[in-house]
Amino acid sequence: MKIGELFDKNVYCEGLNVGKVTNALVNMEELKITHLELELTKEASEQILGVTPTMFRPAKNTLAISALADGSACCNENGINLKISKGQLPLYLRPS
Repeated sequence: MKIGELFDKNVYCEGLNVGKVTNALVNMEELKITHLELELTKEASEQILGVTPTMFRPAKNTLAISALADGSACCNENGINLKISKGQLPLYLRPS
């Protein structure tokens, strides 16, 4: 899969739509993608982070690439699936 195909895809964790991919972060020393930048859904912001985003400033976080499911289980036409639980999600997210 090409990295451009990930942009605008929804990310799901145990059925919860966490958000939409808006960008990717690359470690330039290793030339590897390390994180995906997400615009979180209101539901995910409230459930996972305990914050309510405003209409003018949606919550944006970066998600560690290690949270993605492996191989073909990761990405399909419906979006990107995570291999972690909702309870683990705050460990893989950081403010962007």
